[in-house]
Amino acid sequence: MPAKSTTIFTIMKVFTFIFLIGISIKTGAMLISFFVSLFINPEAAKNLYMGLNLHRLLVFNMTHYISIVSLLLIISALQVTIALITFNTFLKLDLNNPFTETTGKQILKISYIALTTGLLALCAHGYTKVISKSGFAFSFNWGHAEFLFLAGVIFIIAQIFKRGIEIQSENELTV
Repeated sequence: MPAKSTTIFTIMKVFTFIFLIGISIKTGAMLISFFVSLFINPEAAKNLYMGLNLHRLLVFNMTHYISIVSLLLIISALQVTIALITFNTFLKLDLNNPFTETTGKQILKISYIALTTGLLALCAHGYTKVISKSGFAFSFNWGHAEFLFLAGVIFIIAQIFKRGIEIQSENELTV
C-alpha cells in the first residue's frame, strides 16, 4: 500500500473520531437542555444547542415541542451511531485485505441507518409543515434529502464491496 494512501486513511480515521466526539457532545448537550427545559427551567428551550431556539414552540404547544426535540435527538443519536460504526470499521479495516465479511456487513449497516435517518428526517419535515399550518412558523432543515442520498451511495458501495468479497473468496479457492 502506498504511503500516501496510508496517510490519507489515518487522517480520515482521526477526522472520523473528531466527528464522533463532536456529534456525541451535541447530542448530549441537546438532551440535557431538553430535560432542563421540561423539568427545571423552560427558558433553557431558548438555546437547546448552538442557538437553536424552540422556546416559542414550547409556549405554543408542549406536545409539539416534545415531539420536535425528540425527533432531533433521535436523528442526532442515529448520526452518532453512523459515526461510531464508521470509526469502528476504520479501526478493524486492513488495507492489505479490505474485503472481509465483517467490513461488508458494517458498510451495509451504515447504509440502513442512513436510510432510517433520512426517512425519519423526512417524516419530521412533514410534521413541521403540519405545525406551520397550525400557526407556528418553523424554519429548520432536517437534512432528509442528504441522508437519503447518502444511504443510496453507501448502499451501492456496500453492494460493490459484497461483490469484491465474492471475487476474493473465489480467488482464494483457486489458489
